[in-house]
Amino acid sequence: MSSPVICFGQQPCGIFPNRFVFSKIKTARRLHSEIGGKIVFFLHDSDHDFRETCASLVNRHTGKTERINFEFVNKIQKLHSPLYCKSIKPGWKEKTRRRLPNLVALELVEIFDSVDSLNVAEFCIEMYHKMGLLEGIEIVRSSDPELREKAIKVNDYFLDTPYEGEIVRARHHEKGFCLFKGGGKFIPIEVPVTRKSMISPARDTRLRWMQSVVHCTHYIAGEGEIQYLNQSDAPEIEFVKRDFIERSGDAYAERKNDW
Repeated sequence: MSSPVICFGQQPCGIFPNRFVFSKIKTARRLHSEIGGKIVFFLHDSDHDFRETCASLVNRHTGKTERINFEFVNKIQKLHSPLYCKSIKPGWKEKTRRRLPNLVALELVEIFDSVDSLNVAEFCIEMYHKMGLLEGIEIVRSSDPELREKAIKVNDYFLDTPYEGEIVRARHHEKGFCLFKGGGKFIPIEVPVTRKSMISPARDTRLRWMQSVVHCTHYIAGEGEIQYLNQSDAPEIEFVKRDFIERSGDAYAERKNDW
């Protein structure tokens, strides 16, 4: 028998990860302690939804929830660029730093201070590493061109392509490619070239696309995720629902010695 490969997936989700992501990590570590093998974090940094990087934190003095998200250098990047291509607007870090002492422990403020990346996905991952959340976990990124070349072909996908000086994540449809404008409206765009290394899957094709490269034996799924995953796409996987965690939609902003 091959060694177990325990996988969970998630987009970069803010300067502190959502608590449900921490729950996935803890569930994976618990399972790993029982069966061995390795843990893989399938990082879907090809996603473009800027709302995914909003961190909800409770003010330690007022008890009110405050939300922190990145500011992006322009509107096209904010709305249409994949997370691995979104750049952080100058001045955002200094402005955010002034808010943090009311929201998190000094140790986490110092970790935030130490991160220098100007890219959204890189900033998130460096934070999670420095928080100690990813120790011993292999990261596989959906933006990796080599991974994309190895993955199977899917007929429902997005394509990373140049558009008005930026890289955007264009939706494939029967008539070509488009960007979602909102309100049920789309912007058709011309795509000069299509290569496999430019393609990332849509929601309903992501599982089998990921599995064609990761070859996991166990997959840790969130409460909503396990409802829409087509488990018949990968009958060889044992699907495990993540452990319950309170306030799952809030950001996980605790020191390592508080775990």
